[in-house]
Amino acid sequence: MKRTLRTAVLTAGALIAALGLPAGPAHADDTTPRIDLRVLVVSDGGPSTDAIAAELTAAGTPYTEIDLTRSDRTVIDAGFLADTVDGRPRARFQAVVLPNDNPFPAGSTEMAALATYEQTYAIPQVDAYTYARPEAGLQYPIHGGYSGSIDGAEAEVTDAGKAGPFGYLDGAVPFEDNDPAIGESYAYLSKPVTGADFTPYVEAAIPGQSTRGTLVGEYRHDGRRELVVTFVYNQYQQQFRLLARGIVEWMTGGVHLGASRNYFAVHVDDVFAADDRWNTELNCTPGDVDCTDPSVEPDPIRMTPDDVDHATAWQTDKGFTLDFAYNGAGSVDHREDNNGDDPLTDRLIADRNRFRWINHTYSHPFLGCVQDTSVVPWRCATNADGSTQWVSRNEISDEIATNRVWGETAGLPLENGELVTGEHSGMRVLPQQPEDNPNLALALDDNDITWLGSDNSREPAQRQVGPATTVPRYPMNVFYNAGRAAEQVDEYNWIYTSRAQGGSGICEDNPATTTCLSAPLDTATGYDEVIVPLEKRIALGHVLANDPKPHFIHQSNLAEDRIAYPVLSGVLDGYAALFAENTPVVNLRMKDIGAELRRRATWQAALQAGEVTAYRIGDTVTVEAPDELAVTATLPTGTTLAGAAFGEAYAGAVSGWTPSTGEPLDLTLPATAVTSAVASSESAEATDPAPDTRVPAGVGERVPYTADN
Repeated sequence: MKRTLRTAVLTAGALIAALGLPAGPAHADDTTPRIDLRVLVVSDGGPSTDAIAAELTAAGTPYTEIDLTRSDRTVIDAGFLADTVDGRPRARFQAVVLPNDNPFPAGSTEMAALATYEQTYAIPQVDAYTYARPEAGLQYPIHGGYSGSIDGAEAEVTDAGKAGPFGYLDGAVPFEDNDPAIGESYAYLSKPVTGADFTPYVEAAIPGQSTRGTLVGEYRHDGRRELVVTFVYNQYQQQFRLLARGIVEWMTGGVHLGASRNYFAVHVDDVFAADDRWNTELNCTPGDVDCTDPSVEPDPIRMTPDDVDHATAWQTDKGFTLDFAYNGAGSVDHREDNNGDDPLTDRLIADRNRFRWINHTYSHPFLGCVQDTSVVPWRCATNADGSTQWVSRNEISDEIATNRVWGETAGLPLENGELVTGEHSGMRVLPQQPEDNPNLALALDDNDITWLGSDNSREPAQRQVGPATTVPRYPMNVFYNAGRAAEQVDEYNWIYTSRAQGGSGICEDNPATTTCLSAPLDTATGYDEVIVPLEKRIALGHVLANDPKPHFIHQSNLAEDRIAYPVLSGVLDGYAALFAENTPVVNLRMKDIGAELRRRATWQAALQAGEVTAYRIGDTVTVEAPDELAVTATLPTGTTLAGAAFGEAYAGAVSGWTPSTGEPLDLTLPATAVTSAVASSESAEATDPAPDTRVPAGVGERVPYTADN
């Protein structure tokens, strides 16, 4: 059964003790400390602290990083951690992330300073990857536990984890096993020490036993709280991506700057038009400029009315909306060739409100330089003086405007500021065209284009093109020129096998970016057994990474064998199996994705410039930011701003953007959060029974991360 929103809300409140609220009245007096909303990340260069830092960066949560491997690093002492502002004690960090439970030498004054700081201000500590040992509240693994690989294991969130920081998950936490020949996840599975105040949040079965061991848990001792993580990970692995939100919510008490959601959007290009088909004999695509055999006619792929019906039924089943990037000339040409008939267009227009629509230009021409196709690969044609010949401003503008008028006449619900050019043309494309067509920006201005789709594999960052801001789109490796699975596999083999195996050798020539297959895939089984799982994993990785960028495929992939659906369904079904109902996939249209990316970039720039200050005193969070800067935060449900509810519900909290006026923004936390924070703070101060810390023979004090681990 799914967890309810109410349970997650109470959890967020219970965790707020991490911000140092002392027992007593909800409203602050002069002795209530100020807790700055910033995380201290202490790194030893290992992947686990780097992963947590990457999570904070993606969310827009400020942090300070100290690299223990640098000789010129800042020394951690009481003066670095805390001071006084206007007579009020200030904790400069709301949480501490360490590489393990104690990364310093024995007797370290820095560790002593951190321990005192955490005790004084009730600051939580995350042990990013630590050995299971009594100092972390766990038995040594040799006492009935396990040390080793857990590739392919399925961990599980405990009841305490679901009621606590991981309530946004449905329960299962599968560990990746992408290559049986490579160890990917090393872990220590163990039980809490007898008498220790330790709460397991994530557990996995101990190999060869009927019992389970802890992978993530909370250890309370000596007036301190630690989140103990006993498996190694990097920022890209699914198991970390699933748990990252909970790690951040635990250490910040659900009160922090920045926000995270799970996004998925899919653009389907060339709707109404047809896509040329891959030729398995020529190993190219007749109709493309680089496939020049005149004896072979193109064999185009185009959707049918049945494909539209399948798309609408699929959307209803998945609760998801596709974005159709359309070319009106495809319909006009089809009607001209078929006595005015075009059943596909008739069906799409009848169902037009079931989809979102994006202008993809009228006839899908290349809008960059004038292409010289007398050579393969093509090159930019030049004028007599050697300058580049460019497609004109009027040609580009006509393509945009004509398609818009065609769409409006057909009644398509358009956002006129959105545009994706054919092949993302007009923008620079290496190596042939290293700069934008200078006429592109002018034509965009002529047509009031504000959002322009770009290819994330070429340009992953947003940029301005005249009046428009780009929206980078992830290309899925489901090819535009394949309507059947066997065609997709044949082309895949051509690209990703060596010349000796009958392939193109592209993978051999580009070893830094492309990996060759060890052998060609079977055209009958290779799509379902290899390509679909890989593409599903890549796309789901984007979804879990707080990345709103859309993915794109082509209408050909919804036709014939409908080869896109196994990937798309795999992403959505896989997601639904992992997350609770309070954490849905966020499915935005292009302009909203662009706005989200642009707000994030502006926010990150303000953080880097030191223009944002945020802190909590009692039940009030104050944010100071430049005028008109959009501020983002994640807070407990029930938080108010100027008497109105703040944010939108997601993953058991509320989060969102709010504009700054240049004056401090004061957000009031709900009473349930304050009450729970007091109880949690008092519990952390309780005296724990002394755990058994005897070190058995052959067990060291700490096992640091190494490449062998």
